[in-house]
Amino acid sequence: MEVNFLKRRSIFKRTSALELIPIRTIEYETREDGCVNILLPRFKSKLLAHVMESFNRKKIIHIKLDEFGTTTWLMIDGKRSVATIIEKLKEEFPDKLKPVEETEERVNKFLTILYQQRFISFQQIQKEEHSVL
Repeated sequence: MEVNFLKRRSIFKRTSALELIPIRTIEYETREDGCVNILLPRFKSKLLAHVMESFNRKKIIHIKLDEFGTTTWLMIDGKRSVATIIEKLKEEFPDKLKPVEETEERVNKFLTILYQQRFISFQQIQKEEHSVL
């Protein structure tokens, strides 16, 4: 059972954004250039996917990430907090990510978009969902 909006909001209010631990909820593949494609199913219904495939509609949408997005995506392992990911990115891209505030803002915005699109969740929310069951 999914945690409702108000419950998720209360979790986010009592937890610092830097303490959250992101978890991938969707599959991905690595391209030849080393960057990641997130594999988004076009249809939720298997029947609809099968029917549309007969019309030459692909079942998967490939969302291409750049170097920064790829590195961030690969660091999302369900063990590292957002703060740890930011620190690792600063080490990985010392020239590209100069101002500390800008780096944190960029990573937080990227993770927010991934969360809103349901490509990731957070361990704190997953724990709450499992405790509801």
